[in-house]
Amino acid sequence: MTDSATAARRLPTGLAISLLWASLMGLYIYNDYFSLYLPGTLEQMAEHRLAFGPATPLALLAVAILLAVPALMIYLSAALPRAISRWLNVILGVVYTVVEALTFVGSPLFYKVVVALEIAVTLGIVTYALRWRRD
Repeated sequence: MTDSATAARRLPTGLAISLLWASLMGLYIYNDYFSLYLPGTLEQMAEHRLAFGPATPLALLAVAILLAVPALMIYLSAALPRAISRWLNVILGVVYTVVEALTFVGSPLFYKVVVALEIAVTLGIVTYALRWRRD
């Protein structure tokens, strides 16, 4: 394949990063959904407990923000100016890689498989952002 044919097929970097954030959100949803099948999960929810402690309003706000940021990055990665988007994606990609790595320890095998994919996606976001040149 020629360089011009490859370039014609290449997605703009902001769009590629945006799609990676969308993929990450899908992985989050599936992992959380299948986690509902684990024994004790629904009982824990009924008792207002999260995996890391009580489901206080502040803890629920923190979880909501943790999940809202990647959802917003789907749009922001493509819409923000390149320089801002680039560094925001690098920083948030690293932060979310660390968060995902923390959920890996002590998790069931199915959860670890999806978290490994989540880590690959966030590292992909960081890599794309670091290599982002003017499209």
